[in-house]
Amino acid sequence: MNILLVSIGGVAGAIARYLLGLILMKRFPTPPFPIAMLLVNLLGSFGLGTFHGAYYGIIPLGAYEEPVFLLIAIGFFGAFTTFSTFSTEAILLLQKKRWKALIAYVGLSIVGSILVFVLGFTLFK
Repeated sequence: MNILLVSIGGVAGAIARYLLGLILMKRFPTPPFPIAMLLVNLLGSFGLGTFHGAYYGIIPLGAYEEPVFLLIAIGFFGAFTTFSTFSTEAILLLQKKRWKALIAYVGLSIVGSILVFVLGFTLFK
C-alpha cells in the first residue's frame, strides 16, 4: 500500500512538474539561466513547507508509514521537485563557462528553496 501511495503522488507530481515546466519555458523562451526548473523547485519547496506546517505543525522525522506523508511529501513533492535536473542544468552552465548565470542559478536554487520552505512552513503552521 505504501508503494502505491508514493506512486500515485509521484505520478501526479511528475506530471505537474512537466506541465508547469512547459508553460514556463514558453513564457521564458531564452532565460538568462534555467528559470523553469528554478521556479518549479522553489514552488515545490514552498509547497512542502506549507504541507509540513499546515498538516503537522512540525517537520516530522518518522512519518514514513503515514499515508498522507507518503502520498504528498514523498510522492508528489519528491517527483515535482528535481535535484537531478538542477544538477544537470548547473553543469551545463559550468561547461559553457556562464559563471554569473551558474552562481545565480545555484545560489537562488539552494538558498531560495530553503527560504521558501521556511516561509511556507511558518505561514501555515
